[in-house]
Amino acid sequence: MGVWVTVPGLLLLYFMTDVLAVAPWIAGFALLLPKVLDVIVHPWFGTVSDRQRAKYGHRRHMMWLGLFLTLALIGMFSVPASLSGVSAALWVGFFYVLGNLLFASFQVPYLTTPSDLNVGYYQRTRVMTYRMVVLTVGLLGAGVMAPALVKSGERGDYTMMAVYLSVVMLVSGIVAITGIKRLGAYMPKEFTGEAHPGFVEGIRTSLADRNFRMLVLSYLFTGTVTHLFMAALPYYSAYVFDRVGLTAVFMAAFLVPALIASPLWLRANKRGLTKQKGLLISQSMFVVGSLGLAAGSILGLAVSVAIVLMMGVAFAGLQLFAFSMVPDVARAASADGSTAASYTGVWTATEATGTAIGPYVYSMILAIGGFAASSAGETVTQTDSAMTALVVGFTAVPALLMVVAMAFQRRYRLQP
Repeated sequence: MGVWVTVPGLLLLYFMTDVLAVAPWIAGFALLLPKVLDVIVHPWFGTVSDRQRAKYGHRRHMMWLGLFLTLALIGMFSVPASLSGVSAALWVGFFYVLGNLLFASFQVPYLTTPSDLNVGYYQRTRVMTYRMVVLTVGLLGAGVMAPALVKSGERGDYTMMAVYLSVVMLVSGIVAITGIKRLGAYMPKEFTGEAHPGFVEGIRTSLADRNFRMLVLSYLFTGTVTHLFMAALPYYSAYVFDRVGLTAVFMAAFLVPALIASPLWLRANKRGLTKQKGLLISQSMFVVGSLGLAAGSILGLAVSVAIVLMMGVAFAGLQLFAFSMVPDVARAASADGSTAASYTGVWTATEATGTAIGPYVYSMILAIGGFAASSAGETVTQTDSAMTALVVGFTAVPALLMVVAMAFQRRYRLQP
């Protein structure tokens, strides 16, 4: 999951505009349109997962199918040399759609597992802390390795990068499925609730839950911000600091603190910091960091890296607290977790939407500023308006969107 979230989010927009010569607005649509399907697919997969659990006692069938995601990653970055511009965008878009479907078949049942466990409020945070640490290892590994493997900017390097990381995805996916099988002892043996209400009713029920609705709306904007950050990072490195190789440095600065901060956030939660307050603090830190990076060219590289380090601490809190609140709401709605995947399906659809909207928003800002696309090895001088759009889209816009996320989060009321 960490590889799939990071690599397309970090490199795909830059890959299309600066390697495949795809215009920014077309590249943005190529990333956005595949995610439109996710709004329907994820909740539907949630219904399927709930019914499979009721029938077989587990959700692992769908996860095995998700392992074919490795082929979609390779296909997405293996664009034939004869394709560029619109035709290249269509190729990437096709494999992105396929990959998102396979990712959903793995992600939805996987993220529903904490809702299946017979554990309490704090233990759900603890479970999610382990998940967050391991996920961050995937994010960090992919976030550092992927830019390093493609620093020459040639198409072939992108293909080899995808092949190497697909092996990591396959192995870690098998480990995840095996681990979930061993958690069966901590799950209910029987369901006490009624049969699953179905796809449409499942969506209606989950979104009628006020606390879940506020959490979802908040995370929609939060996810948009974090994925805009990743999509814009290669541009910030290449055009503000004139070194695209700094993308790996910034990603390391962003994710290494998350490894350290996740256990610290857990300890704070154990000592009385509610998930609600922890999430609001993390969102506030991200706002401050985003605005600070606006002066990156003046402050210098060292200070900019320090700001990103702080944002990495905030990122750990954003992920840990938000994701650990989902099983809280799901189990509050159904004591045996029999409809938990309906909540997870809507949640992952929201996450997928944010994944798409973030790069799309940034691509539109680049297009408005007049950013010029280029092919691999081609040097283009950007206009002042393009440079302004590049920086504003990376700093002020994310800060504003995160403030909106905080406004929704303050309306969440479920407490331990």
